[in-house]
Parts: sequence; C-alpha cells; structure tokens
Amino acid sequence: MNLKILVINAGPDSTKVGLFHGTRPVFVGSLHHPEEELDNFKDTNDQKDYREKIVLDFLAENEVDIESLAAVAARGGWLRPLESGTYLVNDKMLSELIEGKWGFHACHLSAQIGHSIAQLAGISCYVVDPLSMDEYEPIARYTGHKLFQRECLAHSLNMKAIAKRYAKDNHLNYNKITVITVHLGTGISIAIHKKGKMVDAVNSREEGTFSGDRCGGLPVLQVARHVIENKLDFETFSDMVFGNGGLISYLGTKDFRKITEMYVDGNREAVDVVNAVAYQVGKDVGALATVNCGKINAVIFSGGMAHENYFVDLIKKRVQFIAPVVLYPGGDEMEALAEGIQRILLKEEKIKSY
Repeated sequence: MNLKILVINAGPDSTKVGLFHGTRPVFVGSLHHPEEELDNFKDTNDQKDYREKIVLDFLAENEVDIESLAAVAARGGWLRPLESGTYLVNDKMLSELIEGKWGFHACHLSAQIGHSIAQLAGISCYVVDPLSMDEYEPIARYTGHKLFQRECLAHSLNMKAIAKRYAKDNHLNYNKITVITVHLGTGISIAIHKKGKMVDAVNSREEGTFSGDRCGGLPVLQVARHVIENKLDFETFSDMVFGNGGLISYLGTKDFRKITEMYVDGNREAVDVVNAVAYQVGKDVGALATVNCGKINAVIFSGGMAHENYFVDLIKKRVQFIAPVVLYPGGDEMEALAEGIQRILLKEEKIKSY
C-alpha cells in the first residue's frame, strides 16, 4: 500500500517539509526564508507562491516525484472550534484561512501550499487536529464572570498524538481510557483526555504554569493595575506576557539547555525558578485529575524539556501517586501529522469534512 506522505508545516520565517513512509521519516528539512526576502511581500498570504516554489524545488532536489505521493498533510491553523480529527482541506477552509476569519498564524500557509501541491499530484491534502481543536465539556468553559469563557488553546496536535501512541503501545483503546498529557516546551500545555476527547486543558497562553516565554496565569488585579498605571496598549501587554514572560523574564533566556547548565552549576535563581515551574506543573496535573475523580490511566510527558530527566523527576515525585508516569520525550509536529494521515490511509479513522 502506498503510504508516502508529504508533510508541510509553515512558520513565520521557515517552512518545514518532510517525506514520510507512514510514520517513518524518509527526510525532513527546514527551509529558511530570509527576512529581506519576506519583506518583499505585502502580507503572509502573499508569500504562498514564493514558498511553494521553494518546497517544490526542495522535493525535486531530493528526487521526489509528487505523483508518487499518497497524500499531503498540512499543519492546521485557526479555524472555527473543531473536534479532534483529520479534515480534508476544501475551498471553505482555505477561504477562512486566507481571510484569517478566526485569527491568523503563519501556519495558514501550510494548507494553502499543501492543497496546491496535492492538486498538481491529483491527491488530497488534509489537516490534523488544527490549532482551533476544542472538545471542552460545557462545565469547563466557566471562568467566574459571564463576559469571559475559557478557550482550548493548547498543543493539541502533539498531545493527541502521544495519547493515541500510549494507547497503541499498551494495547488499549484511546476511546476508553483517561490520560493526562503534559507538553513541556516553550509553551507548557496540560490536558486531560477522557474517552477519546480532550475535555479540559491548561491554556498555555493565559493559564497555569509559566514556561519558556509565557507568563501563564497571573494575579488579575495586579495585572490590571500595572496595565492602567503604565498605559499599556493591548499589543504591548500581549508581547509582555506572551513572548517576553516566563523563564525569559526571570532568567533572560528560554533556552532550557542553558537553564539546565545554570541549574547544575547551582545558580540559586535558576534552581528556584526551575523548581517553581515543576511545582506549578504538578499542581495543574493534580487539578485536572479531579475532572475524572482521580481515575487516570497514565500521566504522559512529551516536549523538548522532557529530555531533561532531573526536571521530569521534579514533577514526577508530585504526580506519580495519581497514575503511572510515561515519557515520550520530544514533540515532533511533523511526525504527528504523518500519524494522522496514516490512520486515514489505513482506514483506522474517518475523514472529517469542514
């Protein structure tokens, strides 16, 4: 069976391209786009043809005939709230991504480029668990004021992938278990998966523990006073808490390898801050465990920071009483996208329509 899958994941200044045979990577490359070249375009959407040519040239250099592909997987963007799954890219989806109807992210180029290449090859392009994936139960949306409600903004693609990987590795049915996934990266997301749905999560943009460059939850009255007294506009404040918060604000870097060196060297501030992150992650895991009355099959760790055993151990000692702790270090979005498409090609899941 043909399981050749082209995976495309566009970022602000690069486009990741990978060829997979099922879930096995044949090659993966990150194509950098110099700032001086991107400045020639009026907006991100305008870069589509430029990036597509670079992707096609890269495939030609690696002797890939696009007509040999079985499918194209593209990183999903900000769409309307969707349940988990693999969605066929269609005209309606493309129109909303280009318009930025629900918000905008550079990854919106992924589906545009992927769909174009798929048309050339006579195949289909799909997105898997896009950024707007939202399976919250109604009770999880309450905030404490009727003007606001909680939103699912988490590393859904990776966390869904590792939860399903855990189930498969342990001969379990993902739709019949309850697990907590912890993505330890520049942003830290924590979610509970209950009977096949990610029913609650810690929003890595504005809730829970601080992380690489994000503040997480902040004391709202102190924050309001700071914003008013300093006359901050929304964009300035947003940059402060999402991009310049977290570990950067405390230690001047979000590179956890450097922070680990500081920790090992006994830097007092680094030791205290790292312990605080582990403490807050543990609290959030404990809180989510109550969603299913403490009945949890496993607590699963992924993300780049999960490679640091000392850090995982700091969290593990706080949460291992809840359920067995399982590690899947790293968090490869490319592999997660390929896994989603393989499930479609093998008819393990049904294609969803947008």
